[in-house]
Amino acid sequence: MRKYLLWASATLALLIAACGSSSPTSQASPTSSCINASAVHHAYVVVEHLAGTIVQRCVGFSGATIDGETLMKQSGLEYQAQTFSGLGKAVCQLDNEPAQFNTCFPQNQPYWSAFVETGGAWTSLPSTYTKANLHDHDALGWNYVPATVTSPSPPPLATPST
Repeated sequence: MRKYLLWASATLALLIAACGSSSPTSQASPTSSCINASAVHHAYVVVEHLAGTIVQRCVGFSGATIDGETLMKQSGLEYQAQTFSGLGKAVCQLDNEPAQFNTCFPQNQPYWSAFVETGGAWTSLPSTYTKANLHDHDALGWNYVPATVTSPSPPPLATPST
Protein backbone atom coordinates (compact mmCIF):
# COMPACT_ATOMS: atom_id res chain seq x y z
CA MET A 1 0.00 0.00 0.00
CA ARG A 2 2.82 2.37 0.91
CA LYS A 3 4.56 1.76 -2.44
CA TYR A 4 1.27 2.50 -4.22
CA LEU A 5 0.84 5.83 -2.37
CA LEU A 6 4.43 6.86 -3.16
CA TRP A 7 3.91 5.97 -6.83
CA ALA A 8 0.59 7.87 -6.94
CA SER A 9 2.15 10.90 -5.24
CA ALA A 10 5.08 10.92 -7.66
CA THR A 11 2.73 10.63 -10.63
CA LEU A 12 0.59 13.49 -9.34
CA ALA A 13 3.68 15.68 -8.81
CA LEU A 14 4.83 14.98 -12.39
CA LEU A 15 1.40 15.85 -13.77
CA ILE A 16 1.29 19.12 -11.85
CA ALA A 17 4.78 20.04 -13.04
CA ALA A 18 3.95 19.16 -16.64
CA CYS A 19 0.72 21.13 -16.66
CA GLY A 20 2.19 24.15 -14.95
CA SER A 21 0.85 26.33 -12.21
CA SER A 22 -2.44 28.17 -12.36
CA SER A 23 -1.01 31.22 -10.61
CA PRO A 24 -0.88 34.43 -12.67
CA THR A 25 2.34 35.37 -14.41
CA SER A 26 4.17 38.62 -13.81
CA GLN A 27 5.14 39.04 -17.45
CA ALA A 28 2.87 39.62 -20.38
CA SER A 29 2.60 36.57 -22.58
CA PRO A 30 3.38 37.10 -26.24
CA THR A 31 0.50 36.61 -28.61
CA SER A 32 0.90 33.82 -31.11
CA SER A 33 -0.14 36.14 -33.90
CA CYS A 34 -0.52 39.80 -34.50
CA ILE A 35 -3.51 41.53 -36.09
CA ASN A 36 -2.21 42.85 -39.41
CA ALA A 37 1.05 41.01 -38.71
CA SER A 38 2.57 41.81 -42.11
CA ALA A 39 2.60 45.53 -41.30
CA VAL A 40 5.98 47.20 -40.83
CA HIS A 41 5.25 48.39 -37.26
CA HIS A 42 3.59 46.77 -34.23
CA ALA A 43 2.07 48.18 -31.04
CA TYR A 44 0.64 46.33 -28.07
CA VAL A 45 -2.18 46.47 -25.54
CA VAL A 46 -1.30 44.93 -22.17
CA VAL A 47 -4.11 44.39 -19.66
CA GLU A 48 -3.67 43.36 -16.02
CA HIS A 49 -6.89 42.27 -14.33
CA LEU A 50 -7.64 42.73 -10.64
CA ALA A 51 -6.94 39.02 -10.05
CA GLY A 52 -3.52 39.37 -11.73
CA THR A 53 -4.37 37.74 -15.05
CA ILE A 54 -2.40 39.30 -17.91
CA VAL A 55 -3.72 39.66 -21.47
CA GLN A 56 -1.69 41.03 -24.37
CA ARG A 57 -2.71 41.90 -27.94
CA CYS A 58 -0.54 42.99 -30.85
CA VAL A 59 -1.67 45.24 -33.69
CA GLY A 60 0.35 45.91 -36.85
CA PHE A 61 0.19 49.33 -38.51
CA SER A 62 1.85 50.94 -41.53
CA GLY A 63 2.07 54.63 -40.58
CA ALA A 64 4.66 56.21 -38.29
CA THR A 65 2.23 56.02 -35.34
CA ILE A 66 -1.09 54.55 -34.29
CA ASP A 67 -3.44 56.37 -31.95
CA GLY A 68 -4.71 54.74 -28.78
CA GLU A 69 -8.32 54.56 -29.88
CA THR A 70 -7.44 52.80 -33.15
CA LEU A 71 -5.12 50.43 -31.27
CA MET A 72 -7.88 49.55 -28.81
CA LYS A 73 -10.47 49.03 -31.57
CA GLN A 74 -8.16 46.87 -33.69
CA SER A 75 -6.91 44.81 -30.74
CA GLY A 76 -10.15 42.85 -30.58
CA LEU A 77 -10.39 43.34 -26.81
CA GLU A 78 -13.88 44.06 -25.53
CA TYR A 79 -14.07 47.50 -23.94
CA GLN A 80 -16.56 50.21 -23.05
CA ALA A 81 -15.60 53.86 -22.79
CA GLN A 82 -17.35 57.01 -21.65
CA THR A 83 -16.70 60.54 -22.87
CA PHE A 84 -16.17 63.15 -20.19
CA SER A 85 -16.81 66.73 -21.32
CA GLY A 86 -13.54 68.61 -21.78
CA LEU A 87 -11.42 65.59 -20.82
CA GLY A 88 -12.04 62.97 -23.49
CA LYS A 89 -12.75 59.24 -23.22
CA ALA A 90 -12.09 56.99 -20.26
CA VAL A 91 -12.21 53.19 -20.24
CA CYS A 92 -14.94 51.90 -17.91
CA GLN A 93 -14.87 48.19 -18.80
CA LEU A 94 -12.07 46.22 -20.42
CA ASP A 95 -11.93 42.54 -21.33
CA ASN A 96 -15.24 42.13 -19.46
CA GLU A 97 -13.97 43.61 -16.19
CA PRO A 98 -16.02 44.69 -14.40
CA ALA A 99 -18.66 42.26 -15.61
CA GLN A 100 -21.29 45.04 -15.44
CA PHE A 101 -21.20 48.73 -14.69
CA ASN A 102 -23.60 51.68 -14.47
CA THR A 103 -21.06 54.37 -13.63
CA CYS A 104 -17.59 54.62 -15.15
CA PHE A 105 -15.79 55.51 -11.92
CA PRO A 106 -18.05 54.37 -9.10
CA GLN A 107 -17.02 55.55 -5.66
CA ASN A 108 -15.00 53.02 -3.63
CA GLN A 109 -14.81 50.56 -6.55
CA PRO A 110 -11.86 49.38 -8.68
CA TYR A 111 -10.91 51.42 -11.73
CA TRP A 112 -8.76 51.14 -14.86
CA SER A 113 -5.46 53.02 -14.70
CA ALA A 114 -3.69 53.71 -18.00
CA PHE A 115 -0.02 53.71 -18.98
CA VAL A 116 2.10 53.99 -22.10
CA GLU A 117 5.28 51.98 -22.66
CA THR A 118 7.98 53.63 -24.72
CA GLY A 119 11.50 52.27 -24.98
CA GLY A 120 10.85 49.53 -22.42
CA ALA A 121 9.58 51.80 -19.64
CA TRP A 122 6.04 52.55 -18.48
CA THR A 123 4.78 56.04 -17.66
CA SER A 124 1.33 57.11 -16.57
CA LEU A 125 -0.80 58.18 -19.49
CA PRO A 126 -0.83 61.99 -19.26
CA SER A 127 -4.28 62.33 -20.83
CA THR A 128 -6.99 60.19 -22.38
CA TYR A 129 -5.97 57.04 -24.25
CA THR A 130 -7.51 58.47 -27.44
CA LYS A 131 -4.77 61.14 -27.56
CA ALA A 132 -1.91 58.67 -27.17
CA ASN A 133 0.24 58.21 -30.27
CA LEU A 134 2.22 55.00 -30.20
CA HIS A 135 5.27 54.16 -32.30
CA ASP A 136 6.71 50.80 -33.31
CA HIS A 137 7.03 48.50 -30.25
CA ASP A 138 5.19 50.92 -27.92
CA ALA A 139 2.33 49.68 -25.76
CA LEU A 140 -0.83 50.93 -24.15
CA GLY A 141 -1.15 49.40 -20.69
CA TRP A 142 -4.11 48.97 -18.38
CA ASN A 143 -4.24 47.87 -14.76
CA TYR A 144 -7.54 47.30 -12.93
CA VAL A 145 -6.82 48.37 -9.37
CA PRO A 146 -8.77 48.71 -6.11
CA ALA A 147 -10.13 52.16 -5.27
CA THR A 148 -7.74 52.34 -2.31
CA VAL A 149 -4.70 52.34 -4.65
CA THR A 150 -3.72 55.95 -5.31
CA SER A 151 -0.47 55.24 -7.20
CA PRO A 152 -1.16 52.17 -9.35
CA SER A 153 1.66 50.09 -10.77
CA PRO A 154 1.78 49.50 -14.51
CA PRO A 155 1.18 46.08 -16.01
CA PRO A 156 4.14 43.90 -17.08
CA LEU A 157 6.08 45.13 -20.10
CA ALA A 158 4.82 43.99 -23.49
CA THR A 159 6.47 40.90 -24.93
CA PRO A 160 6.89 41.35 -28.69
CA SER A 161 5.39 38.70 -30.92
CA THR A 162 7.75 36.67 -33.03
